[in-house]
Amino acid sequence: QVQLVESGGGLVQPGGSLRLSCAASGFAFSNYAMSWYRQDPGKERELVAGITSTGGSTNYADAVKGRFTISRDNSKNTVILQMNSLKPEDTAVYYCNAQHRVKSFIRYWGQGTQVTVSS
Repeated sequence: QVQLVESGGGLVQPGGSLRLSCAASGFAFSNYAMSWYRQDPGKERELVAGITSTGGSTNYADAVKGRFTISRDNSKNTVILQMNSLKPEDTAVYYCNAQHRVKSFIRYWGQGTQVTVSS
């Protein structure tokens, strides 16, 4: 059974930090590129950050460059999103996504974790 379980969300003040984790199981994690997406009510889901299956390359949305860092540990089937200097506009539900590195139509989603940035 494929599972992506996000954790680490919560309420944080502007300028603060949060560390999101996504624990994967039920599939060959090292064969999948991993990404974090976010979605605010009434808006489309948007890509925040991505990392290749080997961890050798990353990419970020312009809005989070220099503040967020994505990483993965293939020995622990985990992907991390370190979020620093958080802003109110970062408030959203954050989703973990896995996409097969060759068969890109194979994708899995987590259930999401709420991040709220507010004073």
